Amino acid sequence: MTQPSVVEREEDVRWMSLALDEAKEAQRAGEVPVGAVIVRGTDLLAKAGNRTLRDQDPTGHAESLAIRAAAESLGSWRLEGCTLYVTLEPCAMCAGAIVLARLDRVVFGAWDDKAGMAGSVADLLRHPRLNHRPQVHAGVCGDASRNLLSDFFRARRGAVEPSR
Repeated sequence: MTQPSVVEREEDVRWMSLALDEAKEAQRAGEVPVGAVIVRGTDLLAKAGNRTLRDQDPTGHAESLAIRAAAESLGSWRLEGCTLYVTLEPCAMCAGAIVLARLDRVVFGAWDDKAGMAGSVADLLRHPRLNHRPQVHAGVCGDASRNLLSDFFRARRGAVEPSR
């Protein structure tokens, strides 16, 4: 899929920077560096980084954790009026949770050509048969998000000695 260029709004860059901070914190804990924040207007409702390894939980993606925390903060599973900022294009599981939570907007940094469900592999977030379709803005702080992931996986590959 062709990946459109993005016009970065100052507000989106500010919130995405906080998501990048969460991704870096996840990386320091040995997790794949993905971070997410959820805001409503100017209020930060939730922030999270990946926790799949620490929690031994395959659903411990940054987006899922942030959605749970935002729902708890609001006392409602409906996150209408909220925006999710995440450093990597959501996977199928997270895209499903985004749709079910009724988030208004999703802003993400790096495309995920192997598992992305906002246009890379498929577009679950804007599927015409679903009853809710958030606005999607891709590529915000894309270089920083992509570089963080690339550096992480390059270091992991370098740490493993090839077997002979």
